[in-house]
Amino acid sequence: MGLWVLVGLAGIAVLAVVGIYNRLVGFRQAVRQGVADIDAQLRQRHDLIPNLVETVKGYAGHESATFEAVIAARNAAAAGAPSSGSEQQLKSALGNLLALGEAYPDLKASANFQSLQGELADVEDKLAAARRALNAAVARFNAARESFPAVLFAGMLGFAEADFHRLDASEQGTVDQVPRITF
Repeated sequence: MGLWVLVGLAGIAVLAVVGIYNRLVGFRQAVRQGVADIDAQLRQRHDLIPNLVETVKGYAGHESATFEAVIAARNAAAAGAPSSGSEQQLKSALGNLLALGEAYPDLKASANFQSLQGELADVEDKLAAARRALNAAVARFNAARESFPAVLFAGMLGFAEADFHRLDASEQGTVDQVPRITF
């Protein structure tokens, strides 16, 4: 009778560990999906930039320094893993390119320019949402990993703590400043 009780308890323990493992796998996949979503939005941003540059070139062809800066920043950001520094340089260069719309009224009125500018704003919104979703998935994964009884097995099962999406030094200098508004 005692042997059956031990076998039953061992079976319950195994089922509990399997349940914990499967739950952590699901949360880890959500974190990976969040990273992939951010990557997809960055790729979409990079794909829009050549179209935007070509549209602006038609109206402001002599602004070659701005175009070259945007293309160089886009190529640096698109080559390899997305780093916050290269993405911040790209965002800055895009800001300069979009500012040309103010200097060229015909460009600002162009339906193609407005459409591309709207698409870019939409991608930026989706990118921000993807970053928030990643941070939420990381929080759920880390909470599940650190809760009892998962904390007893997570390390042994190969589940390391996931990192939140953080701003690097180049983004912090931009994001933490109060915006200047002039009329």
